[in-house]
Amino acid sequence: MKKKRTIMIFPRFHNIGVINDIRKKYDPLADKVLPHITLVFPFESELGNVEIIEWLSVSLKDIKPFTLRMSGFSKQSDVYEDYLFLNITEGKEVITGIHDSLYQGILEKYKADYPYEPHMTVGRPPSREKTDSIIESLGSDKEIYETTIDTISVEMIGVNEESIIEIEYKLYR
Repeated sequence: MKKKRTIMIFPRFHNIGVINDIRKKYDPLADKVLPHITLVFPFESELGNVEIIEWLSVSLKDIKPFTLRMSGFSKQSDVYEDYLFLNITEGKEVITGIHDSLYQGILEKYKADYPYEPHMTVGRPPSREKTDSIIESLGSDKEIYETTIDTISVEMIGVNEESIIEIEYKLYR
């Protein structure tokens, strides 16, 4: 049976409540999935959990827990809409390396043809006209979000777009 999955990092910031408040205002998925950084975008496959765990252990064998620091907001636009991003200020290279490593081997056929930019989406404004003013209002937020990342999560996306965590893979020192 095919499952729709994604692979993510769920940062555990001491001040995550600030991010949750922003997402409640601007992100329609705020009630479906916790704040996250996507490593492997949604894909449908018949891969079993054992196969995925084996691939994680191979592709992440040299990855140690690392510091993630985020601060400030920016926008990203595609042809359909704008997105609000919380910017990564430390750990971006490690995350990009994890992304690149995971998209080899059994997940290679699911890789998209666009460049990867590590980020945390905190919103999708209701219209493009409102994006800049929202970013301006968030500009007063000087919070620094920092944590140690030691877990990579595999999520199954439920029929109502809800997040169901199937695997939590620990990074070891």
